[in-house]
Parts: sequence; C-alpha cells; structure tokens
Amino acid sequence: MKRRFTVLSLLLLLFTCNQISHAEKTSEALPRKALSENATESAAAIAGLRAMGPSGLQALFEAYAHEIDRHVANPLLSPTPEWQRLSLALDSVSQQKDSYLSGLYWYTDLDQARAASRAAGKPILSLRLLGKLNEEFSCANSRFFRTVLYANAEVSKVLRENFILHWHSVRPAPRVTIDFGDGRKLERTVTGNSIHYVLDSSGRPLDAFPGLYGPKAFLRGLLQIDEFFKRVKDLNAVKRAEALNEYHRAAAAAITADWLADTKETGGKIPASLLARTSAGGSPQAVEIAPLAMTKMVTEVSILRAITRDADALGAVTDEAAWTKIALRHISEAQLDERSIGLIKRQTQNLLVADGSRLTPDTRLTNLVQKLQLNIALDTVRNEYALHTQLHAWLVADPSRRDVDLLNKKVYAELFLTPKSDPWLGLFSADTYTALENGGVVR
Repeated sequence: MKRRFTVLSLLLLLFTCNQISHAEKTSEALPRKALSENATESAAAIAGLRAMGPSGLQALFEAYAHEIDRHVANPLLSPTPEWQRLSLALDSVSQQKDSYLSGLYWYTDLDQARAASRAAGKPILSLRLLGKLNEEFSCANSRFFRTVLYANAEVSKVLRENFILHWHSVRPAPRVTIDFGDGRKLERTVTGNSIHYVLDSSGRPLDAFPGLYGPKAFLRGLLQIDEFFKRVKDLNAVKRAEALNEYHRAAAAAITADWLADTKETGGKIPASLLARTSAGGSPQAVEIAPLAMTKMVTEVSILRAITRDADALGAVTDEAAWTKIALRHISEAQLDERSIGLIKRQTQNLLVADGSRLTPDTRLTNLVQKLQLNIALDTVRNEYALHTQLHAWLVADPSRRDVDLLNKKVYAELFLTPKSDPWLGLFSADTYTALENGGVVR
C-alpha cells in the first residue's frame, strides 16, 4: 500500500513538473512568436497571450523589457519594423493603444472582469467610451486618457495594482475627414464623451468619474474609492447600502463646499441662498439633506434635489471667466509627467518643426503642454464640481444606481446629452436646412 502511494505521488510530481515546464515554455515561446513576420504565426501567439490574461501581457513586457525601456526613455526613436510589430502585439494583448507606456491589461468582457475581481479581491474600473480603446480614432476623451492618465507612471501603477480594468464601447466614435482640396486633409473625431465607473465584484456601481481629470485629481479619486471598497466589501447588503449612501452624501457635500470655497477665493459670484448660510464665516456646509427615514414624503426626487441644490445654484452663476480662475487654483493637479510628455512629443514631432516660426520645437512643445494642462484643469473642476455631484446624487437615490448599464444609459442621455435615441449625436437634424442633397447624408 505504501509503495502504491509512493508511485502515485511520483506520478503526480512528474505531472506537475511537466505542467510547470509547459507553462514556462509557453510564456517564453509566445512572446517570440508574437513578433514573427509570419502573420498567421504572430496572430496565433498574440491570441494565446491575450487568453493568458494579465500574465500574458507581463510575459510580453518581460521578454522585450530592454526595447520597451529604450522607447519610453527616447520617444523620438525611429520605429523599426520589429518595434512596430512589438507595438501591435502589446496593444492587441492589452487591448489599449500605446500600452507600452502603461502596461495595463483591459478586459473587454464584463463577466471575465467580475471573475477576476472576485479572485483578486479588487474593484473593477470600467471605462465606457465611444469607439474602441485599442484604436487610434476612439473618442477624444479616451485618447486623452491614454496620454494624460494611463501613460502617467503613478496612475498606471495604481490602476495595475489596485483595480481590475475593463472597457466597453457604447457606440462607434463619429469621424470626419476635411478635404482642403489642395492635397491637405484633416481627420478628426467629433463629439462623444467617456466615463470611468468603479464597480464591486458583482458589477454594481460604487462611484464614477465623468470625463477627463488631471492625473493627481484622478489618482486621489481612485485611492478614495479603493479604500471604501476594502472597507465595505465584507459587509452584508443592508450595511453596505447604508455605507454607500453615506459615502455619496458626504462626497457631494465636500465637492460643493470645495466649489464654494474656490468661488470665494477667486472673487466669484455666490448665490444668495448660499451667501445667507455662509455670511457668518467658517467652513461652509453647502449640502444639508433631510434623513431618509424622515417621512414617506421624502421621495427620490426630493433627495436628488436636496443633494444637488447648492451645486446647481453655483453652476448657474459660474461663467467661463470664473471657471478659468478656479482651474488656475488646481493647475498642479493637471501637471503631466515625463511619460505623458514623451508621448505628446512623439505624436507631434513633425508638427513642431520650425516652419517660419521664431520659436524652437522645444519651446513650441512647452507652450503646447502648458495650454493642454490648463484645459485639463478646466475639465477637472467642471467634471468634478458640476457632473460628479450629479452622479453622487444618482448613486444615492436614482433607480438606475444598481445597474451599470442602466446608469450609463442615463449618463449619456442626461449628463453628456448624447442619448442613444439620437443616432446622429446632435450633429444632424432633418429639421435644419443645409442646401445639400439629402442634407449631406450619405448611406
């Protein structure tokens, strides 16, 4: 009996060693084959690495670490055929364009992301966008995410270590080509917005970040919701719902208080309803919400109005000049790191060459980055103060709050003003005369 047990143990050991050896050979062979000049062989290897999940992307990064590091450090290196094949393999396995800078693996199947979340005990960061994240012409916000957020070394580290990543295309990104008739053409995407949802392991929304944020502001939001996820993930359903409601109420109050403080510091207009409550000085408590259990007359609508009341009042009196002053107070949160600037430099190198301008390419790059950072700061404060407050309210009281697809439908219809019912995304109306045959519509 003892001898039989020893033989079985030996067989099991040999089987395990063979499996480990096979896995090691696979992780070594697939990255090499992924860069094969044989398209069939490379496609099969890339598919194999993709099926391995994050470990497949890691194997590719480890196999070509030296070459990737060279291009990160020297963004203007001429792309060799091998580098082009490597970039294609990285982006295909990760499902994100320019992933050599981020090292992020994105699931495109939410069920797989939920399974990974349960196994790892991490929340899901689910991006909803127009177009696809692994394509050049995804919507503008998602392109900025790749440059400003995912390429950022600190942000990508937190995303990689603390979250399971997922993206889903809401609809194709509208794309336009402008032909100047003299050989010059411009290609652009028009309209469209993106949003990051943070989901628990069951796929239920915990929070959301609408549109573009500066790296530091985005990182702060990520760490805050990650800490909340860890704190409540083992609570029962009732306790978790109570904690989530309190989290969103407190967050909405804090955001509106910050907006009010910025308005006071920049000499902006303060609504009379708020002025009366803050004239005595001190830290403004902008949001005062009645308890849920007060009476049956406290409806979802009244709760939503109570949460957004002061933000709505501030939004009504904050004009473009006021937003700019507020944004300048938060310019540090929009600062780009060297990786992001390197990507911008690579993408714009042919545009920044002196063409009669007295400015050097380096000076033009500096000016471009500074202008971009101000625009990012503007987007950050607008998205956080005006849109995020509304989302916090919906996540407290709106019926769609428990279903990310329903919530996303509401976001695109009411927050981004691009409802699914409008196939033209506001770019065309049969009621508007254009003096073109069929209104310029080509089918």
